[in-house]
Amino acid sequence: MRMSDIVASYIIDMLDSQEGNAEIQRNELANILGCVPSQINYVISSRFTAEQGYIVESRRGGGGYIRITRVKMTRSNAIMHIVNSIGDKIDNNTAVLMLENMSNQEIISPDTKAIMTVAISDRTLADVPKNIRNIVRASLFKNMLLSQIV
Repeated sequence: MRMSDIVASYIIDMLDSQEGNAEIQRNELANILGCVPSQINYVISSRFTAEQGYIVESRRGGGGYIRITRVKMTRSNAIMHIVNSIGDKIDNNTAVLMLENMSNQEIISPDTKAIMTVAISDRTLADVPKNIRNIVRASLFKNMLLSQIV
């Protein structure tokens, strides 16, 4: 298991055991897990984002901390939040990561994830000129997500 997976798993366990709230001392957590503090920063900035349903607050200094809160949303609100976070364009890797996160959080089913992944892939969009491919992908992605709101 990669160090980033270990850090993420540790933080998720903290969130699960503390009703969706965790306060972390970055250096202390790095010592516990045997990694450098920058790895903690990387994991938090890449896996605990607003798009993934988290609020991250931090305070620097000697008594500094990082506070992570898991946002509780309805399925429809979560989809709307994701649609609004996409913007005017999105690359394939970011879209696939978002789909993976939505599937893991059971916002969409594995079958829906598979269909959407194919529909927005570079292979499917190969005939779309590169200079507008990410714009077309964003439009397709948002519309497919909106179709999931019941």
